[in-house]
Amino acid sequence: MGGLELTPESLLEAYASGVFPMAERRDDSAVFLVDPEKRGIFPLDGFHISRSLARRLRRQDYEIAINRNFDGVVAACADRKETWINRTIFDLYKALHQQGFAHSLEVWQGRDLSGGVYGVTLGGAFFGESMFSRAANASKIALAYLVDRLRETGFQLFDAQFLTPHLASLGAIEIGRAAYRRRLAKALRAKGDFCANVPIPLPYGIIQRNTQIS
Repeated sequence: MGGLELTPESLLEAYASGVFPMAERRDDSAVFLVDPEKRGIFPLDGFHISRSLARRLRRQDYEIAINRNFDGVVAACADRKETWINRTIFDLYKALHQQGFAHSLEVWQGRDLSGGVYGVTLGGAFFGESMFSRAANASKIALAYLVDRLRETGFQLFDAQFLTPHLASLGAIEIGRAAYRRRLAKALRAKGDFCANVPIPLPYGIIQRNTQIS
């Protein structure tokens, strides 16, 4: 699809129909919608915690926060040589965050934002957009806590967009477009609450609730 004008409202409609926005690069103002034939998702009962990640989680030299610095997470995700997050997309996600539809889960080490992930929520669907890491395994820690939070707050679908070897190593799988849209339709009828007042679990809880440890 070619470049188009998007509003926060039309972007939500796009997610609900199974597509998501991208730009060719940071300095290209055009935005287009992507409808991949194959879709990466994280089964919420199948996150894979390796033994090395389990050891890292147990160190507890970090703090997990929700929406403490959403803009900082998006900026960090865009702070790389090649990125699909241009100014238009950045502003759209900021607007969705202000409206309560976009959220971040952050890994802090002292006053430093060392890792995080952000995405959009609709019903019981979480559309993961991007993640970053400034310290070893920080993005993996963020994903482990994110999957746990989604499972505990009523979500049914964690959309990861494209399957990569890194995501596959953590338990993500690939499904076809039709199967994805069936799961999406079901998830949109659910009522997830990303900001629900549930405590941030201890790492032992995260590890115990995942059966895919190896």
